[in-house]
Amino acid sequence: MPEPTKKTVSAFTKKPKTQTAEIGATVIFEAETEKTDVKVRWQRDSKDIASSYKYTISAEGNMHSLTINNIVQEDAVGYAVIAGVSKVKFELKIKESEVKEAQKAVSPDPAVAEPKPEEPKKAPPAPTGSSASDTSGTVSDGSATEGLLESHQPDTRQDLTGLFTEKPQSGEVNVGENITFVARVCGESLLKKPTVKWFKGKWMDLASKSGKHLQLKEHYDRNSKSKVSKRNLFYSEARTTDGFDIRTAFRRTSTDAGEDSGELDFSALLKKRAVHVSTEPEVDVWEILQKAPPSEYEKIAFQYGITDLRGMLKRLKKMKKEEKKSAAFLRKLDPAYQVEKGHKIKLQIEVANPDAEVKWLKNGQEIHPTGRYIFESVGNKRFLTINNCTLADDAAYTCMIGDEKTVTELFVKEPPVLIVRNLEDQMVMKGERVEFECEVSEEGAQVKCSHSNFTSHQFRKHGHQHFCTRLTFTMPTCQLLLDQKQLEVYQNIADLTVKAKDQAVFKCEVSDENVKGIWYKNGVEVKPDARTHITHIGRIHKLTIDEVKPEDEGDYTFVPEGYAFNLSAKLNFLEVKIDFVPRQDPPKIHLDCMGRTAESTILVVAGNKLRLDVPITGDPAPTVVWTKGEKVLTDSDGRVHVESTKGHCIFTIEGAERQDEGVYSVIVRNPAGEDTADINVKVVDVPDPPEAPRILSVGEDSCIVQWDPPLFDGGQPVIGYVLERKKKKSYRWMRLNFDPYKETTYEAKRMIEGVAYEMRVYAVNTIGMSRPSAASQPFVPVAPTSEPTGLCVDDISDTTISLKWRAPERIGSAELEGYGVEYCKEGSDEWIPAFSGLTERTTVIVHDLPTGEKMQFRVRAYNMAGPSLPATLQQAVTIREIMQRPKIWLPRNLRQTLIKKVGEMINLVIPFQGKPRPQVTWTKNDEPLDPKQVSIRNSDTDTILFVRRSERKDSGKYEVQVQIENVEDRASVNIQIVDLPGPPQNLKVIDVWGFNVALEWKPPKDNGNCDITGYTIQKADKKTMEWYNVYEQYRRTNCVVSDLIMGNEYVFRVYAMNMVGLSPEPCLSKDNSRFSCLLTGIVYKPPSYKEHDFSEAPKFTHPLVSRSVIAGYNATLSCSVRGIPKPKITWYKNKMDITNEAKYRMFSNQGVLTLEIRKPCPFDGGVYMCKAVNDSGEDVVECKLEVRSQVTKEDIKK
Repeated sequence: MPEPTKKTVSAFTKKPKTQTAEIGATVIFEAETEKTDVKVRWQRDSKDIASSYKYTISAEGNMHSLTINNIVQEDAVGYAVIAGVSKVKFELKIKESEVKEAQKAVSPDPAVAEPKPEEPKKAPPAPTGSSASDTSGTVSDGSATEGLLESHQPDTRQDLTGLFTEKPQSGEVNVGENITFVARVCGESLLKKPTVKWFKGKWMDLASKSGKHLQLKEHYDRNSKSKVSKRNLFYSEARTTDGFDIRTAFRRTSTDAGEDSGELDFSALLKKRAVHVSTEPEVDVWEILQKAPPSEYEKIAFQYGITDLRGMLKRLKKMKKEEKKSAAFLRKLDPAYQVEKGHKIKLQIEVANPDAEVKWLKNGQEIHPTGRYIFESVGNKRFLTINNCTLADDAAYTCMIGDEKTVTELFVKEPPVLIVRNLEDQMVMKGERVEFECEVSEEGAQVKCSHSNFTSHQFRKHGHQHFCTRLTFTMPTCQLLLDQKQLEVYQNIADLTVKAKDQAVFKCEVSDENVKGIWYKNGVEVKPDARTHITHIGRIHKLTIDEVKPEDEGDYTFVPEGYAFNLSAKLNFLEVKIDFVPRQDPPKIHLDCMGRTAESTILVVAGNKLRLDVPITGDPAPTVVWTKGEKVLTDSDGRVHVESTKGHCIFTIEGAERQDEGVYSVIVRNPAGEDTADINVKVVDVPDPPEAPRILSVGEDSCIVQWDPPLFDGGQPVIGYVLERKKKKSYRWMRLNFDPYKETTYEAKRMIEGVAYEMRVYAVNTIGMSRPSAASQPFVPVAPTSEPTGLCVDDISDTTISLKWRAPERIGSAELEGYGVEYCKEGSDEWIPAFSGLTERTTVIVHDLPTGEKMQFRVRAYNMAGPSLPATLQQAVTIREIMQRPKIWLPRNLRQTLIKKVGEMINLVIPFQGKPRPQVTWTKNDEPLDPKQVSIRNSDTDTILFVRRSERKDSGKYEVQVQIENVEDRASVNIQIVDLPGPPQNLKVIDVWGFNVALEWKPPKDNGNCDITGYTIQKADKKTMEWYNVYEQYRRTNCVVSDLIMGNEYVFRVYAMNMVGLSPEPCLSKDNSRFSCLLTGIVYKPPSYKEHDFSEAPKFTHPLVSRSVIAGYNATLSCSVRGIPKPKITWYKNKMDITNEAKYRMFSNQGVLTLEIRKPCPFDGGVYMCKAVNDSGEDVVECKLEVRSQVTKEDIKK
């Protein structure tokens, strides 16, 4: 038969329960785990739930909660919470509110009028039974509604109480858990908000009991137009006025048979005429009872219809009871305190006895001092300081002195959700993507993103960070600036001159690769065909014409789509005329741009191709040589290509660079002569990047930056600069200006204080924009701190003054570097630093001040933004010593005789006061002290008397005197040095009789400088000379020693004892220190005893217990055994000896035997046996071990 398995222990101490809610409401499921570090998962239909706007998952300590917002019909499914291997299932049920339909179906008789709003409706006390409470309100459950609809006789009462649509339900709860009572009041027909009161029993109004253990909440449900009130109570009352009649609270049954009756009266359903309600004058019955004698109580109760006389008397007794004045507390705790989460609070009381011991309790549990709970005692005041308050500190606190106590409640208020990091303004081009980011103080805060017209945008959330966010109560704003992107032309199209059958290519490059365009010829759009090709690759647009014909000549224009400008160029067709030329024709170069003038300079943008097509003539065909300076250029130069055709020489440089700038010469030669032409080429480029900008100054949200122009302007003048900034930890640069800024100093604004930024600069010329400069040194926009507070004078002398102050209230995001102290004479404006540099302390002593001068002092706080406003004294201070009378503060322990043992150290520290520094004098028994034996050390506030090793002669009366001129103060200290006493004197035997001896002695001569507290008397037999104590701490000087053995000889001795100890030497008895007790005629025979056999066979007193364990976790088997002599223990598994196996460890401690199995696997299961063996026998005990495999997450889901 298999062993029964143990029931798995649940990881939850509080499990969520199935709840019923209405559509559109919010429901919270709570679970409490046994441990705080357990990972908890929530599931819906066996699928994990993630935190979103629909589901809010929170965890604080070992409390976990799931909140479902805006419930719909589809949410009525099964849910589960999982912690470890424990899984708890629960359900959410939807409750359809059909109160309005039920009211329409029940047509009340018109004869029965509804109560008017101005008439107060009194809710009678709820009966004791739960059934009675269910019938006293509006029928809200489904079964009751069906019963009303099916009844043939209409219900003449639409609502028995007039207001309630849902009544509190009875419930059961375990001690220490929470319970909530809900009451719903229909407010659709009310003219004003009703007043809701909760009662416990029949008369206790719980509005004054609201606190830690009782919370009252109200909210208005706009969907159902009803007011929901939640209380942890037993009885509720709703009425439209604030009036309250005491008599209705103490009537056991209602005397009114109308609609306000608390019992279910079926006769009220019948038709009846309206009852005339008699109005009574308002009477304060409590005031009548307090003034009336006790003999009239019954008469008054009968007169006003109060039948619960016992309850009335209890409440009246409580009202008349006067609180006794506490004898232990002079000032008690306030009834309640409130503190915000994360702040500090200090609870204060005053006690009558300054030496009284005070205990602090939290919810009945004693609080011990820790880093968060700090106990302070100042005179008769006691303080409890709670640092960094959390929600767990929301509790009832008690201060106890003996049997008296004072109680208060502490409420911890959660701080509102704040914006930690605001949204930043963004400036983007049209069509680009923009992202706004902010950070809030609480994770899981409800946020909403909106435009200026409150149109929501999509946002996402990462922990505390929200993107594109709008909070309900706190709304960070920012601006989105759009700028129309300007299209820049990097390369314009150029005029072309081509010959027949050649290829013409028009090429241009713009800044935006997404911009399309249209090509025109003489105002007519160019359509691609077999010879005409239009291409758009990236930012480059090309128009290619193959095999040019004369009709292709004309003006070509490129128009970008969406921009109001165009690029134009002309195509010239070169006709080749064949003329008869003599054979000997000297070469000739035909150029319009020859020379070194500015007008004839050819400009080329760096990186582009330079192509020089030079027409030449000559017969025979001349040879062409290209040179730059003295260097001849050939095709071997890599980027340089030289080509000669009939009538043309072509020079090409691929990817022009700065070093290609200069004067190029072309030389043509033939037998008839030669010709030379110079071509000036200038390579232009974007400027070099400027140097790293410098931050001149910073403000609260701005900075002033300066930079130097670039060393090389790219061949074209710099027309301006573009600045960018970014956060130091970010990778995204934000442009500050789009139009070139001509100056070299710029003020950047709209930055966040306390955030580190970097700046960089671009230089712009007609060619384009340079590469960015190096980033500036990181800087933080900060503002100076506020001025220091509480500046005052702590101490003053003839040449010095001690000042102290508190830190500024607002420090800001920058770190406080220190404080600067300055002073000046009264009437002068010249402030002199009190010391060089800054100090981090809030107290300082200023030295070398002129005596008698009136001086003014000020303190300023410094941070990286500079000094703050100064904090000055209210008036000038005169530098002069303040006289203080000398006074000795003798410690309490020195007001009585100080007792020390010989050889111990004496160290007396006696504080005193007095200004100027008083003169200190010590005397012993009115004589000066010996400096060789006693050391004296004095300071400004105390004096110390020190003796390294005390002796008997150091005893006496020590007197200390402090004196300032002719004013003095004295104090004396008595010191007693004690030592061991000497031995007693003259120990002698006074008398001997029977088995007794009378001894007598005298006290010792030396008592050790303290009283003798007793004597120790010892005896010894002459044969063995082993001493035994007869009496200890015996106070008399004579005694009788009894129970001696007849015929033996004894020796006696006595020790003296004082507070230090026994005397070093005893006093021995005289007469050779021996005494003989002789008795004739009797011979003593000692009895013979049989030796007892203590041996015992092994026996197990506690057997092994069968276990079922999980594989992979160490398991132990324990039992206990007894036996004499100690038995030998052997462990077996399935009758195999496992003593020497490394997997097992055996322990034995005073008969308790333990076998540890290290990380067992399923193969380690079986029958384990423990065997104990000794000379008297053996015993065996066994058990069964079952090893289960581990349960995985997949198994749990299945």
